[in-house]
Amino acid sequence: MNILIEFLVVFKEYFIEVLPFLIIGFLLSGLIHEFIPAKLVERHLGGKGMKPILYSTLAGTILPICCIGSLPIALSLHQKGARLGPVLAFLVATPATSITALMVCYGLLGLKFTVFIFFAVILMGLIMGIVGNLIKFSLPKGLANPACCQEKEFTKDTICGMNVDACKGLKTEYQDEYYYFCSPNCQTTFEKEPEKYINAKRNIKRTKNRLSSVFKYIYWDLLREIGPEIFLGLVLAALVSTIAPVGEFVGNYFSGGLGYLFGLIFGLAMYICSTASVPLVHAFISQGMNIGAGMVLLIAGPVTSWGTLLVLRKSFGFKTLILYLTIISILALSFGYIFYLI
Repeated sequence: MNILIEFLVVFKEYFIEVLPFLIIGFLLSGLIHEFIPAKLVERHLGGKGMKPILYSTLAGTILPICCIGSLPIALSLHQKGARLGPVLAFLVATPATSITALMVCYGLLGLKFTVFIFFAVILMGLIMGIVGNLIKFSLPKGLANPACCQEKEFTKDTICGMNVDACKGLKTEYQDEYYYFCSPNCQTTFEKEPEKYINAKRNIKRTKNRLSSVFKYIYWDLLREIGPEIFLGLVLAALVSTIAPVGEFVGNYFSGGLGYLFGLIFGLAMYICSTASVPLVHAFISQGMNIGAGMVLLIAGPVTSWGTLLVLRKSFGFKTLILYLTIISILALSFGYIFYLI
């Protein structure tokens, strides 16, 4: 009974400490999700060279998407022409950290942990992207055509209201949005005075709807997607801190070099999202785990879910999967040891 009470007390302390940072992180994630256009992301990830890799890595570090959510986006980008490098960089950077995870990391582990993992994830994404571009790879037959053109998608002409095929119709980008037209005449008319055809009242209504969508995303989609994992992370953290044998085991065996191996194996075998892994790592470190090993777990855990590994195997081949796991393992151990030294 005393252990249960102590567990609940520790759990409450973790929850109270994490809650303000979770609220801020969820709010920022919702704003990013709603107000950063998907077309803006896609346009900068489809080219060649280092820029797409850099853009996909930076986008992945801030987008509020877990590893499962990043899979369809990554595959869609590849089908639309993105090379394997930017796709792998995106798959690494997206689940490895997020605004919510960084806020919680700052609250529990401090500024040093937060800054290091942010830049470590960026560097890891760049390295993974460069290696990915060196792999000779082609899409399986039937996936080479852009997904949007496999089926007709209709929208309305902004000027005359006529239905337009979004894949084949004329379009103009204005303020990070696309407007479609049935003829060059409608397109030219719009481009001369775009504001005239964008109703101010409609924009106000749309803004209200988008703000409503932000809160729907936060309180329904995001909480449903990672809420259970965050709860699980807090429960595991409280258990590690409460149950004496667990604390003693961690302190006795994982304070040295063995902790790195444990962090890597635990991270590869058990998927916990980047936000939920922070309190667990905090609990391990508070019981004596090497801080470098804690960093290994923070890096390796979120990017090696079974969903990611199975999709990589099916869509990109066994060679890509093995290369992905090898690079993740090497970089996680290296960054963990560097963090311990500094």
